[in-house]
Order: sequence, then C-alpha cells, then structure tokens
Amino acid sequence: MTYDAIEGTVQRLADSPGGQILLALRDGLQRSLPAYLGIFVLGFVGAFPATSRLIAWLIDADRLPSGVDIIVVSPVEFLFLQLRIAGSFGLMLVVLFMVVQVARHGLRHQAIQTRLQELDVRLPRPGPAVVLATVAAGSLMVMGLLYAWYALIPMLLDYLTNDAQQAGLSTEWRLSSYAGFIVNLLAASAVGFQAPLVTTVVLRAGLVTRGQLAQSRRGIWFGAFVLGALMSPPDPLSLFLVAVPVIVLFEAAMVADRFTRPEAV
Repeated sequence: MTYDAIEGTVQRLADSPGGQILLALRDGLQRSLPAYLGIFVLGFVGAFPATSRLIAWLIDADRLPSGVDIIVVSPVEFLFLQLRIAGSFGLMLVVLFMVVQVARHGLRHQAIQTRLQELDVRLPRPGPAVVLATVAAGSLMVMGLLYAWYALIPMLLDYLTNDAQQAGLSTEWRLSSYAGFIVNLLAASAVGFQAPLVTTVVLRAGLVTRGQLAQSRRGIWFGAFVLGALMSPPDPLSLFLVAVPVIVLFEAAMVADRFTRPEAV
C-alpha cells in the first residue's frame, strides 16, 4: 500500500462520524490536561500521608498467617510502595473524571445520538434509574471487597503459607509483593461483582437480548476465568475463587431478568 493510499484511508476515517467523535474527544481531553494534572496532584498529596498507616495496617501480625514475616529487600522499597499507592489513588481519580467527561461529551454528539436511535438503545435518563444503578454499583463493590477481605484473601494466604511450610520453606514475603497480592485480589473482586449490574443494564437497554447472552455463555464464562488469571496468583485455587463468583452473579442476573421480564427473549 502506497503512502497516498494510507493517507487517504486515514483521512476517510477522520472524516467519518466515528472519526469526528474521536477527534472531538481528543481535543477535549487535551484542553483538560491541566485539570487532569491538578486532580492527580491533589489525589497524590492527599493520599501519601495515609500510605504508611495503610501499609502498617496491612502487615499487622493479626492479619498474617502464622510463621510469616514481611521483609524489605532494599532501603527504598517502603518509600516506593508509598509512592505507588499514592500515585494509584491519584490516577484512579483522573480516570474517574475522564470517564465522566468522555461520557458527557460523547453522548451529546449528534452522530452518537443518531446511532443510538438506529439501534433502539434506551439509555437511562437522570432520575431514579441512575440513582438506583449508582447505589447498586456501590453496594456490589462493597460486597466484592468484603468477599475478598474476609473469605478470599485469608483462605489463599493460609493455603499458600501451609503449602510452602509443608515443603520445608521459610515464609518470608516481600513487602511490595504482599501489598500487590492484596490489592489485586481486592480489585478483581470489586470489578467482578459488577457482573449482575452490567448484565441487567445491557439487557434493559436493549443492547443485547437474553437469548444472545445465553448463546454467548461459554465466552462469558471464559472471560471470567481470564479475569481471574490476570488478577489473581498463578494457582488453580485462586483462579477458581475469583472466577466462580462472577459466573454465579451473571447467572443470577439472567434468572432475575427471566422472572421480571418473562415476555423478553
């Protein structure tokens, strides 16, 4: 393909409705860079003083399995972990602000409005439905965090510790690895427990039918195990304990939709 052909293809994509939307979003995001930087700095500065207390709370002896010691392998490991936690918090605030900005800007674009009408997609308007969805998302996130903290993490820590100790190994865990282990499992559970809300929203909005989701069940189940593989330790028990709740919640949402909307297919 020649340079002129490539340039023509890029220009056609840029002139298309989707290209115009992306260009408009890009310009809006570029204009908001100072605001993003400010939000990140505020989140970082606000979170950094609390990171040492958070780390001390995580490595408290009451929360560790018997015989486990937390070690640092370099003089700056503790500081780097503090910077990582504070930076993650600031980045999370930036991402949340960016998602809201993109959603507000994109949904007002004429091309998106036209396409939504063509697909007969009924997005919820501000009101009780949005409030209910927000409350449900927060409640499911809390449920996921509680499941991870009180069931998933203690079970896995005991399993991994006993496995190593039975092999005659000393159980000394690196501080950054231990903190990353905890954070990954908490994040995976918080995200995975959104499965019933996402399922309900896409069904009620008409994005897909219940029959189409049922036909895609194998792919959805596989995606749940991929999530577990990406965000859990590399052992079968961790994978199973992360993926199965997602599958169960998805199936529960399908059953609830079948009972509340028996006329839908």
